[in-house]
Amino acid sequence: MTPDLECLNLVKKFGATTAVDNVSFDVPPGSFFSILGPSGCGKTTIMRMIAGFLDPSSGDIKIRDRSVLNTPPNKRPVNMVFQHLALFPMMTIAENIGYGLRRNGLPKPEIARKVDEALERIGLPGIGNRKVDELSGGQKQRVAIARCMVLEPDVLLLDEPLGALDLKLRERMKVELKALQAAFDTTFVYITHDQSEALVMSDQIAVMNHGRFEQIGTGRELYYRPDSAFVAGFVGDSNRWAGEITRVDGDGLEIRTDSGLLLRGASHGRVLSVGEKAQIFVRPEAIRIAHDAGELDHFDNRMTGRVTSLLFNGAASRIIVQDPEGREEIEVNLPQSGEFAGLARGAEVQIGWSGAQGNCFAAGGH
Repeated sequence: MTPDLECLNLVKKFGATTAVDNVSFDVPPGSFFSILGPSGCGKTTIMRMIAGFLDPSSGDIKIRDRSVLNTPPNKRPVNMVFQHLALFPMMTIAENIGYGLRRNGLPKPEIARKVDEALERIGLPGIGNRKVDELSGGQKQRVAIARCMVLEPDVLLLDEPLGALDLKLRERMKVELKALQAAFDTTFVYITHDQSEALVMSDQIAVMNHGRFEQIGTGRELYYRPDSAFVAGFVGDSNRWAGEITRVDGDGLEIRTDSGLLLRGASHGRVLSVGEKAQIFVRPEAIRIAHDAGELDHFDNRMTGRVTSLLFNGAASRIIVQDPEGREEIEVNLPQSGEFAGLARGAEVQIGWSGAQGNCFAAGGH
């Protein structure tokens, strides 16, 4: 199957600075592909090269197997939704959605039909005569997408489109955007620094750092089997320890942390050696909590700790536990059973986790 989008060995330099460093990826038809990374990593530069606003220093960009390097932005079969939606306040909703169609010279009856169809698809039928300032933030977001989709692009580019929304609306729009992508059956390429957005919506995610892709995979693959320390730390929350490897036994290993803890972890296929400096990452939800140490005998990492903080967040509530010598603070998810809901600061608890849940990397990060 021919990908809707292929980026081949893309490089973009600004003087002596390399913003995008030999990046290659392809996006299958009808999929939701996200580029996730911190500010300044190069993800917006990639988006602008795909849209035609920037020329790559080298490499190629193909849409449905045709290079678009020499095609101006207005002639490329892509459209773009920006964080600041740039809707025209002096126009009605219908006029906003039909703007590109009018520019393309379509007859008025055809424009009206396409606008009505788009409003149906975004779940806002019958509002064509309203003004932009009469809409909520989420409705404006949907109108901005409809304005792009009536032009029937092969690929829709979305540049952090939820960044200006409040938290509750942003959570709702994550679900709505995924539904809209399925309704239009169009390939979405989405850039964000918010790992929750990428995990919820995407079929595939590329994690970017310093101009390169660290890993491309599903959200589950990135979360549970990160390829690098950067991915382990950036995607989701983790407890992290640095130290030295004291034992290697197949895929399992032992690390003495810089603070003196002796922890078991797993290399998950990475080649690591005794004496090597390393990092170990453990998700807060991988750690079990108990009142009695005997309940945790099956774990190869276990300790007594004291609760130093309670972080209430409904079903995602956590505690911070300090080890007996006060060397480390460890984040632990509270079980949803409510058994530990009455914990107070200073309470003594038992915690434990499996070594297989500890992702270990060489100190260099891979």
